Amino acid sequence: MKKVFITIAAIASMHFINAQTIQSGSRSTTGYIKSDGTIQNSSRSTAGYIKSDGTIQNSSRSTIGYIKSDGTIQNSSRSTVGYVKSDGTVQNSSRSTIGYIKDDGTVQNSSRSTLGYAKGVKKEWAAVTFFFFEF
Repeated sequence: MKKVFITIAAIASMHFINAQTIQSGSRSTTGYIKSDGTIQNSSRSTAGYIKSDGTIQNSSRSTIGYIKSDGTIQNSSRSTVGYVKSDGTVQNSSRSTIGYIKDDGTVQNSSRSTLGYAKGVKKEWAAVTFFFFEF
């Protein structure tokens, strides 16, 4: 019985190892982004997806936006809603800076106040979850 429990625990922990934690400014967990692009809320229910081709989907798999290879973020109608520059600067569609994603995963607003943390998460994915779409 002990071996069965250890096996189940090992399989369950492998499922969670590939998820990066999304935290609020006070470091409480608000969600997770798995390496396959699955976005989960704090209860680990699926809230959306970011597919390898940059398509952003809600939990029903309806397309709500796109991440282009140049960092452009678009809505479902392919209208640009923002940009994520390689240095982590996040801009709205008018190219005004609305925030920053630092290399250590700290997410800041335009005044450099910390909004949260997304350590180990791609900058574009962090920007999508913090600035452009609600999951």
